[in-house]
Amino acid sequence: MRRRSVLLAAGAAALTAPMTGRAFAASRSGPLVDHGTAVDLDGGGQVDLSSQVGPLAPLTTGTVLVTFRTTSHDQAMTLISASDPTTPSSNLTLNLSGGALQFSVRQRGAVLVDVMTRTRYDDGRQHTVAVTVDATGTRLHAGGQVVFETASRPFFGSVSGLTALTLGANRDSDHPSGEWFFTGTVERAAVWDRVLDAGELVAQCPRPVVADHGRISTILNSDTPATWVFTGDSITHGAQHTNGWRSYPEHWTERVRWELGKPKNRDFVIASGVSGATGAELVSSFGERVTAFSPKVVSIMIGTNDIATSGLGLDAYRADLLSLVGSVRALPGSPVPVLQAPNPVDPAKWPNRVALSGYARVMGEVAAQRDVVFVDHYDDWLTGNGGRVPLSLLNDGLHPNERGHHRIALKMIKDLQIFDSGSRVCTLSVP
Repeated sequence: MRRRSVLLAAGAAALTAPMTGRAFAASRSGPLVDHGTAVDLDGGGQVDLSSQVGPLAPLTTGTVLVTFRTTSHDQAMTLISASDPTTPSSNLTLNLSGGALQFSVRQRGAVLVDVMTRTRYDDGRQHTVAVTVDATGTRLHAGGQVVFETASRPFFGSVSGLTALTLGANRDSDHPSGEWFFTGTVERAAVWDRVLDAGELVAQCPRPVVADHGRISTILNSDTPATWVFTGDSITHGAQHTNGWRSYPEHWTERVRWELGKPKNRDFVIASGVSGATGAELVSSFGERVTAFSPKVVSIMIGTNDIATSGLGLDAYRADLLSLVGSVRALPGSPVPVLQAPNPVDPAKWPNRVALSGYARVMGEVAAQRDVVFVDHYDDWLTGNGGRVPLSLLNDGLHPNERGHHRIALKMIKDLQIFDSGSRVCTLSVP
């Protein structure tokens, strides 16, 4: 294990005051514990903060927050744990289990709460996760947004004899030297004696996510059934060019309806893509293509035909996207829109579509303007192939083939944080 300083660190040990640059209203208390020195952990080390556990032991409400990056996919990795090290299984632990965020409280072996997300956070990117507990229940947060909630509300005060507070490992009488070791960097860990509000949680995140990202995570983590609508043109339609393999909505169907283990497989995925569609056509047929299915999430991939249609252009494309986002959110229940950029095409075969990068750019601008989740396949394909169009992912130079559809599905799976190296969908090898 080695330690290294970060920009906001104020000393090489735990901090007891709010970190510089994190503003709090004068009437609101700062954290009881705030360890702001980044620590690199190698799967066998830990940081002992036990001298600061005293004020946490009686808490029945509050917030625990950790910012981290992983460098492995270990099955069990502790972010922060408070425990009675003289007793087996008496602890409060925020950890990763197979990459999923898990919060558990145990008292002498009795499980008081044990909740876990389906969304995963062991992708090597920086994440800020939190658990808040109050009289209404327990909520798990990622990137400043709620991703899971339960009515159960055990907290530090539910575990007697807390004398250990550890980053990167859990300690008990069966494992006095630690267990569930973390591999990666814990950049910050903090505990408050109050529940941070939504704005404060976002302010604590160096890398916050848009609210819609949190809403999708909540849908994925919930056992309540949801309907997903994928709409667009022939790429979403998936006709002909998949050569008998699954299209990207079908891969998503398998991942969400089966592999995630949602009860009774009652999420439904509907693909309403129509070959030849443009943004303007999708706006005009929105009722039959989207509204009719009462969706919770609506994925829109459009643009490949807009660029080659007389009378349409970037201005019209932007207006159509803005209209579609507004129409999705105006539906009952305010479904979540997701914008997905079209893939690049072979310029030699489709010279009238070589400017698709402009359409991907405009879609990204609309997503940023309207705080929409944006999955940028155009950039992903080029970045993954040294800046060149990956022709091996295309069937006719324009439509993705079976490999291209899997690549699209994989990008969406990763961006929405349900990638799992044990998943057949995620690790599918297409010859």
